[in-house]
Amino acid sequence: MCRFIAYHGDPIFLEQLVCQPRHSLVCQALRAEEAKTVTNGDGFGIGWYGERSEPAVYREVMPAWSDENLLALCATVRSSLFFAHVRAATGTAITRHNCHPFRHGKHLFMHNGQIGGYSQVRRLLESLLPDSLYAARKGATDSELLFLLALAGMEQGEGAAQAVVRIFDETVERLRDAGIEQPLRFAAALADGKTLYAFRLASDSQPPTLYLRHDARGTVIASEPLDDANDPWQPLPVGAVVTATRLHYCIELAQDLSLEFSQD
Repeated sequence: MCRFIAYHGDPIFLEQLVCQPRHSLVCQALRAEEAKTVTNGDGFGIGWYGERSEPAVYREVMPAWSDENLLALCATVRSSLFFAHVRAATGTAITRHNCHPFRHGKHLFMHNGQIGGYSQVRRLLESLLPDSLYAARKGATDSELLFLLALAGMEQGEGAAQAVVRIFDETVERLRDAGIEQPLRFAAALADGKTLYAFRLASDSQPPTLYLRHDARGTVIASEPLDDANDPWQPLPVGAVVTATRLHYCIELAQDLSLEFSQD
Protein backbone atom coordinates (compact mmCIF):
# COMPACT_ATOMS: atom_id res chain seq x y z
CA MET A 1 0.00 0.00 0.00
CA CYS A 2 1.18 3.52 -0.80
CA ARG A 3 1.06 6.57 1.48
CA PHE A 4 0.08 10.12 0.56
CA ILE A 5 -0.84 13.59 1.78
CA ALA A 6 -2.94 16.36 0.21
CA TYR A 7 -3.21 19.94 1.40
CA HIS A 8 -5.50 22.89 0.61
CA GLY A 9 -5.42 26.19 2.50
CA ASP A 10 -3.15 29.15 3.05
CA PRO A 11 0.09 28.91 1.05
CA ILE A 12 2.78 26.97 2.91
CA PHE A 13 6.11 25.40 1.98
CA LEU A 14 5.75 21.76 1.02
CA GLU A 15 8.41 20.76 3.55
CA GLN A 16 6.04 21.66 6.39
CA LEU A 17 4.08 18.47 5.66
CA VAL A 18 6.32 16.37 3.42
CA CYS A 19 9.57 16.55 5.38
CA GLN A 20 9.40 18.27 8.76
CA PRO A 21 6.76 16.50 10.94
CA ARG A 22 7.78 13.68 13.26
CA HIS A 23 5.95 11.18 11.06
CA SER A 24 6.28 13.05 7.77
CA LEU A 25 5.58 11.46 4.41
CA VAL A 26 9.32 10.95 3.89
CA CYS A 27 9.38 9.07 7.20
CA GLN A 28 6.36 7.02 6.13
CA ALA A 29 8.19 6.04 2.95
CA LEU A 30 10.79 4.33 5.13
CA ARG A 31 8.53 3.13 7.94
CA ALA A 32 4.75 3.32 7.61
CA GLU A 33 2.82 2.47 10.76
CA GLU A 34 -0.67 1.73 9.38
CA ALA A 35 0.00 -0.15 6.16
CA LYS A 36 0.63 -3.81 5.31
CA THR A 37 3.75 -2.70 3.44
CA VAL A 38 6.07 -0.97 5.90
CA THR A 39 8.44 0.43 3.27
CA ASN A 40 7.18 2.53 0.37
CA GLY A 41 10.34 2.88 -1.68
CA ASP A 42 9.16 2.26 -5.24
CA GLY A 43 9.16 5.90 -6.28
CA PHE A 44 7.49 9.11 -5.18
CA GLY A 45 5.98 12.27 -6.56
CA ILE A 46 4.79 15.75 -5.67
CA GLY A 47 2.30 17.92 -7.52
CA TRP A 48 1.41 21.53 -6.79
CA TYR A 49 -0.55 24.48 -8.11
CA GLY A 50 1.22 27.79 -8.62
CA GLU A 51 0.40 30.85 -10.65
CA ARG A 52 -0.90 28.89 -13.64
CA SER A 53 -4.10 26.85 -13.85
CA GLU A 54 -2.24 23.63 -14.66
CA PRO A 55 -0.23 22.03 -11.86
CA ALA A 56 3.46 21.15 -11.82
CA VAL A 57 4.70 17.67 -10.97
CA TYR A 58 8.01 16.10 -9.98
CA ARG A 59 8.20 12.30 -9.96
CA GLU A 60 11.08 9.88 -9.54
CA VAL A 61 11.61 6.13 -9.19
CA MET A 62 14.12 6.28 -6.34
CA PRO A 63 13.00 6.18 -2.69
CA ALA A 64 11.83 9.53 -1.33
CA TRP A 65 14.34 9.49 1.53
CA SER A 66 17.32 9.32 -0.84
CA ASP A 67 16.48 12.17 -3.25
CA GLU A 68 18.11 15.48 -2.33
CA ASN A 69 16.17 17.21 -5.11
CA LEU A 70 12.89 16.37 -3.36
CA LEU A 71 14.12 17.97 -0.13
CA ALA A 72 15.33 21.05 -2.01
CA LEU A 73 12.06 21.46 -3.89
CA CYS A 74 9.95 21.06 -0.78
CA ALA A 75 12.05 23.69 1.00
CA THR A 76 11.59 26.16 -1.87
CA VAL A 77 8.10 25.55 -3.33
CA ARG A 78 5.20 27.28 -1.60
CA SER A 79 1.61 26.42 -2.56
CA SER A 80 -1.97 26.57 -1.32
CA LEU A 81 -2.85 23.22 -2.92
CA PHE A 82 -0.44 20.32 -3.29
CA PHE A 83 -0.14 16.51 -3.30
CA ALA A 84 2.68 14.19 -2.26
CA HIS A 85 2.82 10.41 -2.66
CA VAL A 86 5.24 7.56 -1.90
CA ARG A 87 4.71 4.30 -3.77
CA ALA A 88 4.72 0.63 -2.94
CA ALA A 89 4.23 -1.04 -6.33
CA THR A 90 1.47 -3.66 -6.68
CA GLY A 91 2.15 -5.60 -9.85
CA THR A 92 3.24 -2.87 -12.28
CA ALA A 93 6.73 -1.69 -13.15
CA ILE A 94 8.75 0.83 -11.16
CA THR A 95 8.88 3.59 -13.75
CA ARG A 96 8.37 7.35 -13.64
CA HIS A 97 5.12 7.08 -15.61
CA ASN A 98 3.71 4.80 -12.92
CA CYS A 99 4.53 7.18 -10.07
CA HIS A 100 1.85 9.41 -8.58
CA PRO A 101 0.42 12.00 -8.72
CA PHE A 102 -0.99 11.85 -12.23
CA ARG A 103 -1.72 15.06 -14.10
CA HIS A 104 -4.09 15.83 -16.96
CA GLY A 105 -4.95 19.43 -17.80
CA LYS A 106 -5.89 21.21 -14.59
CA HIS A 107 -6.40 17.98 -12.62
CA LEU A 108 -4.15 16.09 -10.21
CA PHE A 109 -4.89 12.60 -8.91
CA MET A 110 -3.24 10.06 -6.62
CA HIS A 111 -4.36 6.73 -5.21
CA ASN A 112 -3.59 4.15 -2.56
CA GLY A 113 -5.06 0.69 -3.09
CA GLN A 114 -5.64 -1.57 -6.05
CA ILE A 115 -8.18 -3.21 -8.33
CA GLY A 116 -8.34 -6.88 -7.36
CA GLY A 117 -7.63 -9.09 -10.37
CA TYR A 118 -6.58 -6.02 -12.36
CA SER A 119 -4.89 -8.04 -15.12
CA GLN A 120 -8.19 -9.81 -15.84
CA VAL A 121 -10.20 -6.62 -16.34
CA ARG A 122 -7.55 -4.19 -17.54
CA ARG A 123 -8.35 -4.59 -21.24
CA LEU A 124 -12.08 -4.15 -20.63
CA LEU A 125 -11.61 -1.01 -18.54
CA GLU A 126 -9.17 0.53 -21.01
CA SER A 127 -11.70 -0.03 -23.80
CA LEU A 128 -14.08 2.33 -21.98
CA LEU A 129 -11.75 5.30 -22.41
CA PRO A 130 -12.49 7.78 -25.20
CA ASP A 131 -9.69 8.06 -27.76
CA SER A 132 -8.38 11.37 -26.41
CA LEU A 133 -7.95 10.04 -22.89
CA TYR A 134 -6.66 6.66 -24.07
CA ALA A 135 -3.87 8.54 -25.83
CA ALA A 136 -3.16 10.44 -22.61
CA ARG A 137 -2.43 7.21 -20.73
CA LYS A 138 1.32 7.04 -20.16
CA GLY A 139 1.73 4.31 -17.56
CA ALA A 140 0.28 0.90 -16.79
CA THR A 141 -1.27 1.32 -13.34
CA ASP A 142 -4.86 0.78 -12.33
CA SER A 143 -4.65 4.13 -10.53
CA GLU A 144 -4.04 6.15 -13.68
CA LEU A 145 -6.75 4.20 -15.49
CA LEU A 146 -9.35 4.99 -12.80
CA PHE A 147 -8.33 8.66 -12.96
CA LEU A 148 -8.82 8.85 -16.71
CA LEU A 149 -12.16 7.04 -16.53
CA ALA A 150 -13.35 9.59 -13.98
CA LEU A 151 -12.12 12.43 -16.20
CA ALA A 152 -14.19 11.01 -19.05
CA GLY A 153 -17.27 11.38 -16.87
CA MET A 154 -16.33 14.93 -15.93
CA GLU A 155 -15.91 15.82 -19.59
CA GLN A 156 -19.51 14.67 -20.08
CA GLY A 157 -20.71 17.06 -17.38
CA GLU A 158 -20.58 14.98 -14.20
CA GLY A 159 -19.38 16.57 -10.97
CA ALA A 160 -15.93 15.43 -9.88
CA ALA A 161 -17.01 13.53 -6.76
CA GLN A 162 -19.94 11.89 -8.55
CA ALA A 163 -17.72 10.81 -11.46
CA VAL A 164 -15.19 9.14 -9.15
CA VAL A 165 -17.86 7.36 -7.10
CA ARG A 166 -19.63 6.15 -10.25
CA ILE A 167 -16.40 4.75 -11.69
CA PHE A 168 -15.71 3.00 -8.41
CA ASP A 169 -19.20 1.45 -8.37
CA GLU A 170 -19.05 0.39 -12.01
CA THR A 171 -15.60 -1.15 -11.59
CA VAL A 172 -16.83 -3.17 -8.62
CA GLU A 173 -19.71 -4.45 -10.77
CA ARG A 174 -17.31 -5.46 -13.55
CA LEU A 175 -15.15 -7.36 -11.06
CA ARG A 176 -18.22 -9.26 -9.87
CA ASP A 177 -19.32 -9.98 -13.44
CA ALA A 178 -15.85 -11.40 -14.12
CA GLY A 179 -16.06 -13.65 -11.05
CA ILE A 180 -13.19 -11.85 -9.32
CA GLU A 181 -13.38 -12.13 -5.54
CA GLN A 182 -10.44 -9.86 -4.75
CA PRO A 183 -11.58 -6.43 -3.52
CA LEU A 184 -11.24 -2.99 -5.00
CA ARG A 185 -9.66 -0.76 -2.36
CA PHE A 186 -9.55 2.93 -3.02
CA ALA A 187 -8.16 5.80 -0.97
CA ALA A 188 -7.58 8.70 -3.34
CA ALA A 189 -7.31 12.45 -3.79
CA LEU A 190 -8.34 14.59 -6.75
CA ALA A 191 -7.90 18.33 -7.32
CA ASP A 192 -8.77 20.83 -10.03
CA GLY A 193 -6.84 23.85 -8.75
CA LYS A 194 -9.72 25.22 -6.67
CA THR A 195 -11.23 22.23 -4.87
CA LEU A 196 -9.70 19.17 -3.22
CA TYR A 197 -11.61 15.88 -3.12
CA ALA A 198 -10.66 12.81 -1.11
CA PHE A 199 -12.20 9.33 -1.07
CA ARG A 200 -12.03 6.33 1.27
CA LEU A 201 -13.83 3.45 -0.45
CA ALA A 202 -13.61 -0.32 -0.72
CA SER A 203 -15.75 -3.14 -2.06
CA ASP A 204 -15.04 -5.16 1.11
CA SER A 205 -15.42 -2.33 3.66
CA GLN A 206 -11.68 -2.40 4.39
CA PRO A 207 -10.27 0.64 2.56
CA PRO A 208 -6.77 1.95 3.22
CA THR A 209 -6.47 4.33 6.15
CA LEU A 210 -7.19 8.02 5.61
CA TYR A 211 -7.23 10.92 8.07
CA LEU A 212 -8.25 14.57 8.02
CA ARG A 213 -6.94 17.55 9.99
CA HIS A 214 -8.47 21.01 9.67
CA ASP A 215 -7.30 24.20 11.36
CA ALA A 216 -7.16 27.92 10.67
CA ARG A 217 -4.56 27.41 7.92
CA GLY A 218 -6.37 24.76 5.93
CA THR A 219 -7.19 21.07 5.45
CA VAL A 220 -4.75 18.15 5.33
CA ILE A 221 -5.66 14.67 4.12
CA ALA A 222 -3.14 11.98 5.02
CA SER A 223 -2.81 8.20 4.93
CA GLU A 224 -1.40 8.40 8.46
CA PRO A 225 -1.27 11.20 11.05
CA LEU A 226 1.89 13.25 10.60
CA ASP A 227 2.24 14.21 14.26
CA ASP A 228 1.70 12.83 17.74
CA ALA A 229 -1.53 11.07 18.60
CA ASN A 230 -2.88 14.00 20.63
CA ASP A 231 -3.08 16.20 17.52
CA PRO A 232 -6.60 16.64 16.09
CA TRP A 233 -6.50 14.03 13.33
CA GLN A 234 -9.93 12.70 12.39
CA PRO A 235 -10.09 9.18 10.92
CA LEU A 236 -12.39 9.20 7.91
CA PRO A 237 -15.18 6.62 7.94
CA VAL A 238 -15.57 3.90 5.35
CA GLY A 239 -17.31 5.38 2.33
CA ALA A 240 -16.23 8.95 3.08
CA VAL A 241 -16.03 11.56 0.33
CA VAL A 242 -14.39 14.84 1.36
CA THR A 243 -14.80 18.12 -0.50
CA ALA A 244 -12.45 20.88 0.64
CA THR A 245 -12.05 24.46 -0.52
CA ARG A 246 -9.40 26.80 0.79
CA LEU A 247 -11.36 27.64 3.96
CA HIS A 248 -13.96 24.91 4.43
CA TYR A 249 -14.56 21.19 4.06
CA CYS A 250 -17.46 18.76 4.23
CA ILE A 251 -17.71 14.98 4.51
CA GLU A 252 -20.39 12.99 2.70
CA LEU A 253 -20.93 9.28 2.15
CA ALA A 254 -20.40 7.76 -1.27
CA GLN A 255 -23.74 5.96 -1.11
CA ASP A 256 -25.51 9.32 -0.86
CA LEU A 257 -23.66 10.62 -3.90
CA SER A 258 -24.59 7.45 -5.78
CA LEU A 259 -28.25 8.03 -4.94
CA GLU A 260 -28.04 11.65 -6.09
CA PHE A 261 -26.54 10.54 -9.41
CA SER A 262 -29.20 7.87 -9.91
CA GLN A 263 -31.98 10.35 -9.27
CA ASP A 264 -30.56 12.73 -11.88
